[in-house]
Amino acid sequence: MAVEGIGARALRKEDKRFLTGKGRYTDDIVAPGMGFAAFVRSPHAHARIKGIDASAALAKPGVDAVLTGDQLVGDGIGNIICGWMIHSKDGTPMKMGGWRALEPELVRHVGQAVAVVIADTLGQARDAADAVVVDYEELPSVTDAVAALGPDAPQIHPEAEGNLIFDWEIGDEAAVNAAFENAAHVTRMNIQNNRVVPNPMEPRAALADYNTAEEHFTLYTTSQNPHVARLVLSAFYNIAPEHKLRVVAPDVGGGFGAKIYVYPEEMVCLWASKRVGRPVKWVCDRTEAFLTDAHGRDHQSEAELALDSDNKIIGLRVKTVANLGAYMSLFSSAVPTYLYATLLSGQYNIPAVHANVKAVYTNTTPVDAYRGAGRPEATYLLERIMETAAREVGLSPADFRRRNFVRSFPHQTPVIMCYDAGDYDATLDAALNAADYDGFPARKAEAASRGKLRGIGISCYIEACGIAPSAAVGSLGAGVGLWESAEVRVNPVGTIEILTGSHSHGQGHETTFSQLVCERFGLDSDSVAIVHGDTDKVQFGMGTYGSRSGAVGMSAIVKALDKVEAKAKKIAAHLMEASEGDIQIEGGELKVAGTDKKLSFTEVALAAYTAHNLPEGMEPGLKEGAFYDPTNFTFPAGTYICEVEIDPETGKTEIVNFVAADDFGKVINPMIVEGQVHGGLVQGIGQALLESVTYGENGQLLTATYMDYAMPRADDVPSFNLSTHETLCPGNPLGIKGCGEAGAIGSPPAVINAITDAIGNNDLTMPAKPEKVWALYHSSMKEAAE
Repeated sequence: MAVEGIGARALRKEDKRFLTGKGRYTDDIVAPGMGFAAFVRSPHAHARIKGIDASAALAKPGVDAVLTGDQLVGDGIGNIICGWMIHSKDGTPMKMGGWRALEPELVRHVGQAVAVVIADTLGQARDAADAVVVDYEELPSVTDAVAALGPDAPQIHPEAEGNLIFDWEIGDEAAVNAAFENAAHVTRMNIQNNRVVPNPMEPRAALADYNTAEEHFTLYTTSQNPHVARLVLSAFYNIAPEHKLRVVAPDVGGGFGAKIYVYPEEMVCLWASKRVGRPVKWVCDRTEAFLTDAHGRDHQSEAELALDSDNKIIGLRVKTVANLGAYMSLFSSAVPTYLYATLLSGQYNIPAVHANVKAVYTNTTPVDAYRGAGRPEATYLLERIMETAAREVGLSPADFRRRNFVRSFPHQTPVIMCYDAGDYDATLDAALNAADYDGFPARKAEAASRGKLRGIGISCYIEACGIAPSAAVGSLGAGVGLWESAEVRVNPVGTIEILTGSHSHGQGHETTFSQLVCERFGLDSDSVAIVHGDTDKVQFGMGTYGSRSGAVGMSAIVKALDKVEAKAKKIAAHLMEASEGDIQIEGGELKVAGTDKKLSFTEVALAAYTAHNLPEGMEPGLKEGAFYDPTNFTFPAGTYICEVEIDPETGKTEIVNFVAADDFGKVINPMIVEGQVHGGLVQGIGQALLESVTYGENGQLLTATYMDYAMPRADDVPSFNLSTHETLCPGNPLGIKGCGEAGAIGSPPAVINAITDAIGNNDLTMPAKPEKVWALYHSSMKEAAE
């Protein structure tokens, strides 16, 4: 195999097993004697549990047990926690309501688990679960966050009076007020960011196995961060001490944030395995996923943008109500605060920003990080109001953005973030050229001749990836550090194993991480194996989310490779009686510069392990580890341009062109990066056009199947026009910024800006379904005629 280093479009190593059906997912794993779990879930959004009668279920064939919340609490299993503390503006801590893995008293959303059945087969377990009789006293419910703050709203948690979790702010309110007092123009908008469901291809699953002889648990699970799962299960949920708990995340079929967290089902399977004395497996069906996977977004905001007489931005004021659902999930409190408001400055030089966020309980599925986590919400708000302001003052949306760009780096924003490097003009120019922006009026006229509406919209996004440094996030309330670990093991025959705390769930780590080694030592990728996802193999790591695997995970690998290289050069220099400074690595060999002396990498590795002739005092072996804690976030950025054509008779929107010009810093594998951008764009376009969680008045989820929740299909999106512009990140050794979330961050406002441009009505909310677009367009036409 050819040596494929940094920058190569290397084919993904992992795809062979995936494409040939040889992947090993949690549901593929079979433990001898295992039973199956089926959960009894509440049909009510808010109800008191008056009693549970399991007699009929226990009489069913194959049933081992029916376990309830009273038993779980009695065994000392802890409540599910939120791991990021937020304080309100008055200094009081957030109000975290109790969340038990099986609820014994009061359910707070449809689908909440109240009991679990363990049986010999899945069919038997489900049949018995249907036979469990739960006596509920139904209570009033509320699903809208603004309504939940009202005086007549039902109280969801006693800890949070008026359903308010926290009332938080960031920025200089006095400076913002002064800016608005002196503004030449103010743009005001009400902006909604619709709730969505992540929908990874592989639903969640868990297989728990308790070994009675060793008093040891093993959990196979669909997790984005198995080490954090073990930490939380041990330290907070009282499942077992860490050294008595192994967590394995095998192949994982997509995550998008929904698999970051420890869910009730994983805890219950572990507890039930010990209780019934056999391994217990649970695999989520798709409706369960709609009901229980952490949802994303769900913001209602008031935004105001102040401009001076030169149309420069002088202030931004934002008030957001964030719906966190019935309980606080693991990272939920960080999403509408430090992952959202800190990005409200965008790519622009805004001297004064103030944001107020009220987080609220409702009788809905808990909300947490979904691809982008806070950054899509910030970008949508900012890019919608930027486009609107440009229209109001009569400027080209491109020119308005350009005159407000940040151009000097580092740039300290008024909301914590300090941008280290970027070139926003470059990505804007690339996007405008690729989209033939100047030629749009002609295309609009041509579409009109066919009776169609044509619109174009811009979005200039910025993201913060590689959340760090640990000391900084700790001061902001994070319960963990956000570093990463790596270990490089060179075997005696010269093959290499990379143990990483990052975890792949579709990003291609086995390929890109191998490319680092190929680049460094000139080896082919078949000589490199990537080990991840098993807490018994990798000592500790923080997992994969927030586009951190490149900027943080790869940087840890680079640090460990530095140590291996240094030791290998010392051994080679000793063996060839040369100066260490003269040793060069090239083509899988260590050479003495200016001579024909050389040793293969395999020979040096073998020498390290035979230890017959090592430098005095050197330990045998060739294995090194490293931890990497970034000095700052990284800041990918770019410009997206969407062009749409709309049928005024039906309101149907067709995306006829979509351009994405991104700055991801150093790109390791362009093909994989393009795939990541494609996936993010489709998710963002899906939210803009099709996807939305809808609840009924009684808290019932009306979009609990694919018959009701519209996922994007291939014919909903065009071929994308992609380009990258490299501005290297100065904060990590590779110059990487991150690419995994960009598409989902930048695309929704580009789509909505294009549609509102086409129909001449700016009141459009996501998703822009045909009936909504049709009604707004004809409303505009009626107003114009009058």
